[in-house]
Amino acid sequence: MADKNICPVCGSDKLFYDPRRGEIVCSVCGYVVQQNVIDEGPEWRAFDPDQRTKRARTGAPMTLMIHDKGLSTDIDWRDRDIHGNQITGMYRTKMRRLRMWQRRMRINDAAERNLAFALSELDRMAAQMMLPRRVKEVAASLYRKAVMKKLIRGRSIEGMVSAALYAACRMEGIPRTLDEIAAVSKVTKKEIGRSYRFLARGLGLNLRPTSPIEYIDRFGDSLDVSQRTKKRAKEILQEAIKRGITSGKGPTGLAAAALYVASLLEGEKKTQREVAEVAHVTEVTVRNRYKELVEKLGINVPI
Repeated sequence: MADKNICPVCGSDKLFYDPRRGEIVCSVCGYVVQQNVIDEGPEWRAFDPDQRTKRARTGAPMTLMIHDKGLSTDIDWRDRDIHGNQITGMYRTKMRRLRMWQRRMRINDAAERNLAFALSELDRMAAQMMLPRRVKEVAASLYRKAVMKKLIRGRSIEGMVSAALYAACRMEGIPRTLDEIAAVSKVTKKEIGRSYRFLARGLGLNLRPTSPIEYIDRFGDSLDVSQRTKKRAKEILQEAIKRGITSGKGPTGLAAAALYVASLLEGEKKTQREVAEVAHVTEVTVRNRYKELVEKLGINVPI
């Protein structure tokens, strides 16, 4: 059977689709590889977002961030009919009553109430930390798995949600410290750590230790240092990892110390206090990690 992605005449793979004629044409020799191609798009046109919303017949895509995955119906709160006219009188009262029952029917048992509360809490925390949607989806997936395995029973919902968000950040390569999670959570750092260990054990999560290099860009942006300084800090950490200096030490402290050393080397001096505040570690930690990196890597820091 001939490959439809290759021109049978000249053998070129440079094909393009002509939507006006419904043909797939070779851009090299002009041979029509396929014709009468069915257009899978809508049969209508829209010239602005409002028009597109009105004419579309489908809703939002499925998402794990809603307790029913966004598959249920929703009654609009604006009290307008299909033509945009205001609903008044008896029909308005009837729509309000239908809307109230609709909300009650969407969450009809304790498990769904638990999930709805947990996911709203997750959305709030992720929004405050300005995390991308993919992290929220992974965190919601982890929490749903924990509910299915009955790991939530007897434990704080806020604690387990915070643990799922912490794990999702690590899985997606956007690590956040327990202090940062605790700052937007309603539970303590100790409770989040305990819940995370329980969640990881229950779901069999084998997450690799967070690399200090993953913190450099974020800490560097907060310190307002140049790209050159961030690159130098990453090179310092790569050499430290290669020599085994980072083993058993906190990644945030190492990242802070590497940025401090790099800022001195590149002439963008930052104080240990400034670096420590950004990394949420103490000045003593920055000082100790700084001494280790300078001594073991043989770095000559300008005075």
